[in-house]
Amino acid sequence: MAQDGTGHVHVIDDEAGVRETIAIILRGAGYPVSIYETAESFVGGLDQATDGCILTDVNMPGMNGIALVRHMKSIGLDLPVIVVSGQADVAMAVEAMKAGAVEFLEKPLHAEPLREAVRIALDRTPAPRSPEAERYVRVVESLTRRQREVLTGILEGLPNKLIAHRLGLSVRTVEAYRAAIMERTQTRSLSELVRLGIMAGL
Repeated sequence: MAQDGTGHVHVIDDEAGVRETIAIILRGAGYPVSIYETAESFVGGLDQATDGCILTDVNMPGMNGIALVRHMKSIGLDLPVIVVSGQADVAMAVEAMKAGAVEFLEKPLHAEPLREAVRIALDRTPAPRSPEAERYVRVVESLTRRQREVLTGILEGLPNKLIAHRLGLSVRTVEAYRAAIMERTQTRSLSELVRLGIMAGL
């Protein structure tokens, strides 16, 4: 397992404050960090980025996080990618993970989940249908039909109000289903729930 401080982290975000905060946290944990304002600037220096992992905002001007993940795959550069997303960008984060990103972090970022995501990325996530993925499949299969429908809406990035409209439920009922899903899956955040859904193949 990777330990703090082992592996270079390439941070891409168009917001200077976010870049600097991430860099401070990770450098404080001993990781070498390079920062980039755009995905294009990172791609332009790929000859110097042959190890470690990438942490990128999913929604940026120009090449966004999804396009970056696909570009990395197209050129055969196998660096694990962590995508960072706000609540409004959950659907984009899900698409990025389906394209090959290994982790998803939800804004605002906090130090320990950030460090843990970097450790996971540097260790690489298990391949599909690994024992962990199989466990996620079993958890999802244990949900009721209505719970799975609500979870599908969450993975599409829909707010509770739109999920309620789609399913003919009240917003309060959707909120109750969402809480029940998180309790059943033992997830503590939206990012954990999205990761579980992706690993389960939803």
